[in-house]
Amino acid sequence: MPTGFGVTATNGMARHGRLDTAHGRIETPAFMPVGTAATVKAMLPSSVRAAGAQILLGNTYHLMVRPGAERIAKLGGLHRFMGWDGPILTDSGGYQVMSLAGLRRIREDGVTFRSHVDGSRHHLSPEASVRIQDLLGADITMAFDECTPWPVDETEAASSMRLSMRWAERSRRAFRDREGVGLFGIVQGSVYQALRAESAETLVGIGFDGYAVGGLAVGEGRDEMLRILAGTVPLLPHDRPRYLMGVGKPRDLVDAVRHGIDMFDCVLPTRSGRNGQAFTRHGPVNLRNRRFLDDPRPLDDACGCPACTGFSRAYLAHLVRAGEILGAMLLSWHNLHYYQELMAGIRTAIDRREFECFATEFRREQEAGLP
Repeated sequence: MPTGFGVTATNGMARHGRLDTAHGRIETPAFMPVGTAATVKAMLPSSVRAAGAQILLGNTYHLMVRPGAERIAKLGGLHRFMGWDGPILTDSGGYQVMSLAGLRRIREDGVTFRSHVDGSRHHLSPEASVRIQDLLGADITMAFDECTPWPVDETEAASSMRLSMRWAERSRRAFRDREGVGLFGIVQGSVYQALRAESAETLVGIGFDGYAVGGLAVGEGRDEMLRILAGTVPLLPHDRPRYLMGVGKPRDLVDAVRHGIDMFDCVLPTRSGRNGQAFTRHGPVNLRNRRFLDDPRPLDDACGCPACTGFSRAYLAHLVRAGEILGAMLLSWHNLHYYQELMAGIRTAIDRREFECFATEFRREQEAGLP
C-alpha cells in the first residue's frame, strides 16, 4: 500500500491531518527541514529531531552528483547513510537542473546537463529521477517536472506545464508501488489560473498519493502566490496531502495553511541561522545588530531551544560577529525549533477551531517586534 492520509480536523480550509509512511507518521500541517546533500546544515540528526522535525527533504540532483545514488543504496539507503530514521521526501531534481542555465539542455525525453561539481555530463529523465529516488529509499518520491521560469508569458508557461504533465505520467508509470511509499505530482502553470486548473485536472486524472503546488515563490510576489493558491488548492483531492514547495517565511506558512496547504519545505530557517538571522514570535531578528552586544536577555524567553535557554542575546551576537560555528549551530537549531512550534500551534488551533484567532495573534506579535 502507498502512503496513507486522513484529515482529522478542519477549520475553514485549514486542515489537521496524518500522513503515514514506511518510516513513521507525520502530523500536518508540517514543515520539512531541507537536508539537500544528506545533511541539514549545522545540525546533527538528533538535534533536528529534538527541534521537533518529523520529516526531512533530500535532493535527487545533489545526491546523484555526489556521492551517487548507487553508492548510497549499497550503504543501506539514505536513512541509514545520514542517520535519520524518520520519513524522507526527495525532490525530483527538476528545480536544481533547471537552475543550471547554460549547463543544461531540455528535450522531450529529459534534461542533459553538466554537474556543477566537476562538469561531468548526466541525463535526467522522469524514469531516471524516479529510479534514483527509489535507490535512495525515499518515503515520498516527487514526479519529475520543469520548474517554469519567472517571468514568463502564458504561451511559454503553457508549453512548460504540458511538458511537466507528460513527464508526470511517465513518472507515474516508472514508480514502483510498495508499502508506505508514495508518489506526489506537481501542479505547474506559473501565475495563469487556467493553466493551473489544466495541470491539476491532468494530475488528478493520472492519480497520485499527494499533490504539490510548484513554481511559486520564484519572484511573482506574495499576493500573486496567494491568489494562485486560492484558485488551485480547491481543485485538488480532499483525501490527499497538499504540499507547497519551497515556501518558508512564517507569515506565508500561516496564510498557505488558511488556503488548505498541509506540507512545506524551505532552506530559509537554516540558511538564515547560518547568517545571523533568527525567526521569533516577535518577527525576524538580525543578531549582527549592535543593540544586542550588551543584551543579557535570552533571544526569546518563551522558547525552549538550547540557544534561548542556555545563552544570552549578547553571546549569540558575539558568536555571529566572530564567525564561530557554534553561532550557526545554535541559531539554526533555534529557527528549526521556532518553525516546528509554529506548526504545532497551528495544528492545535485547527483542532480547537481557533485558527483565525491564532493567525490574528500571530500577526499581532510579529508586528510588535522584539522587546
